[in-house]
Amino acid sequence: MEKINHSEISEFIILGLCDSWELQAFFLVIFTSLYLITIFGNIFIVVLIITDLHLHTPMYFLLANLSFIDFCLSSVTTPKMIIDFLKEIKTISFGGCMCQIFFGHFFGGGEMVLLVSMAYDRYVAICKPLHYSNIMSRHMCIGLVMASWMIGFVHSISQLVIIVNLPVCGSRVLDSFFCDIPLVIKLACLDIYVLEILINADSGVLAAICFVLLLVSCFHILTTVCLHSKDGASKALSTCTAHITVVVLFFGPCIFIYLWPVSITWVDKFLAVFYAVITPLLNPAIYTLRNKEIKTAMKRLQC
Repeated sequence: MEKINHSEISEFIILGLCDSWELQAFFLVIFTSLYLITIFGNIFIVVLIITDLHLHTPMYFLLANLSFIDFCLSSVTTPKMIIDFLKEIKTISFGGCMCQIFFGHFFGGGEMVLLVSMAYDRYVAICKPLHYSNIMSRHMCIGLVMASWMIGFVHSISQLVIIVNLPVCGSRVLDSFFCDIPLVIKLACLDIYVLEILINADSGVLAAICFVLLLVSCFHILTTVCLHSKDGASKALSTCTAHITVVVLFFGPCIFIYLWPVSITWVDKFLAVFYAVITPLLNPAIYTLRNKEIKTAMKRLQC
């Protein structure tokens, strides 16, 4: 079969979530609503934290950045998916495909590191309260955020370099609603075994390391509080519950897709939807719905 290099590829064909027009109409309404809630919810959190001086603390600085990344992450694939529900033939240009891959891994990788930074902030606040202001200084907070963006960028570039020049054979069909590396490398005219190892090592290991660090931080928080203050155990448990929930929602799909690929189409699509659409909506809610300071800030805003 004739090999086609990247310069000759103009577009890929996307199969989307399903073939049924009835289901696509239903999904159009659902995902449009979820996307709008995600966008306005995350923007509201960022604006609230910026404008309320009482929330100018390290924890809320990191939370504002999390909301901004979730806003960006949800905008990488969801708008294209919503528009494609209205099309009979769904396509994406080669450049558009590469952009989805780059920005998806850029924001996704950055969010992983930022979640670890937030867990570290809670660890310092609960386990080393007397040193909190010195450790979590303004420079430290900016450094943690910059590190998350830099690691996300390096991770994304390393992924893109692997696949941007792959020769493609014949089929240009992607059985999903967006472009991702595991789908694109299946079209390559090469033995993809080594490529899959590199991809899994890059994405999967990053997710696994962040996953372990989050669990370790929760373990230290719980053990420290239980040993020194039984009264603070409930607060520590609430903090760890939020982190563990985020671990399950955000890192679970990543680990399954990259470290333990199941190669079942409907499972891959479900995990991709959960990662790209649902998680950016739930993350801010997990950290804010039970947060008294956020609720108080909202009341001050109303006044």
